[in-house]
Amino acid sequence: MKKTILLIFIAALGFSCNGKITEEETNLSASTTREVPPEYQRAFDKREVEFLKADFLGLTTSNGKEEGLFPIQSTGVSTQPIKLACEAFLNELTEEQLTKAHYDLENEEWRRWCNVGNGAYTRQGVSIKEMNQKQRKLAFDLMDKSLSTKGLQLSKDIMKTDQTLHELNDNDPFLDEELYYFTIMGTPSMTEPWGWQIDGHHLVINYFILGDQVVMTPTFMGAEPVIATTGKYKGNTLFQDEQNIGLKLMQSLTAEQQKQATLSEIKEHRDIQAEAFKDNLVIDYQGLPISEMTEQQQEKLLHLAARYINNMKDEHAKVKMEEIKKHLDKTYFAWVGATDEEAVFYYRIHSPVILIEFDHQGPIGLKGDRKQAIRNHIHTIVRTPNGNDYGKDLLRQHLEAHHSH
Repeated sequence: MKKTILLIFIAALGFSCNGKITEEETNLSASTTREVPPEYQRAFDKREVEFLKADFLGLTTSNGKEEGLFPIQSTGVSTQPIKLACEAFLNELTEEQLTKAHYDLENEEWRRWCNVGNGAYTRQGVSIKEMNQKQRKLAFDLMDKSLSTKGLQLSKDIMKTDQTLHELNDNDPFLDEELYYFTIMGTPSMTEPWGWQIDGHHLVINYFILGDQVVMTPTFMGAEPVIATTGKYKGNTLFQDEQNIGLKLMQSLTAEQQKQATLSEIKEHRDIQAEAFKDNLVIDYQGLPISEMTEQQQEKLLHLAARYINNMKDEHAKVKMEEIKKHLDKTYFAWVGATDEEAVFYYRIHSPVILIEFDHQGPIGLKGDRKQAIRNHIHTIVRTPNGNDYGKDLLRQHLEAHHSH
């Protein structure tokens, strides 16, 4: 196992939760070790075990959970195409594959996901690499019926970045565009809750369905390199809109608004807060209240948020955007870093019903000083605060109404 895998492992494990690089990590970054040290594997396992011991609460502020935000209701947007696609996929799996990929609805597998590269983290499910051609087609058809054209293409482009890293790191077998794992939770239904998940390096989608309601969080999407300049997928380019529209929004603010939005002018190698193992993160509203933006600035912020929400199927994305608009007066925009045209930065959109984070990070699979954030390594996360990641709040209400004894 190459040094790159060790670094990806360390970065995802997040020993430096305060954003600082420890001396221990710096020494490991310079190491030519080809194996993940057992103590780091044990530390990772321990962190996951401890994480799963805690009951799910969801992201909250220090004021606690805000109730009544996610009522069970009809959206008028059919989920039948997703159900049929999932049934076709399940029907094509072998018995052995089903034991790996099909779980009970409330299985902890929902919460067992991580951005860490393969080799250091053991994923559940069936990978694309293990599938035959028909199974692969059906797996991607499930994604196609669940995601927008943009969301599906972005997912495929993220997979391509692992192929590019594979080539840049001596054809490392743990970096592979086909090492993305599918799991199904529950039984596809038009009335009962169920869902699916894809989990892999830089791509994690949790997709919950109840009737015609959809929750597509937590969703992690990232890339390194963001722009491929060599190899099989030369020219593959990701997250430029998320980057550039975010910067333009910040630049459109007045000096006083920018000051209020800015948490720090110093950009560390890693500022993102709500990645893996952070289901119960307590994170307060910070930065600039959207209520203090002009109408034009608010429209720019909604346009930026839509870049993430529009990875869902179009009609489901419209439902979510309307939900976000209803809470615009309780929405905050926060920024870390500079604001010039070449700046590296972090930003966050945070309200009672959405948390979106964008983060330029230090190089891991690419050459360079990993203490310095670069534009060629980006992480993003979308979550539903106040208990509805994985559709948990909808599930709770459903169980109380229909399955309590």
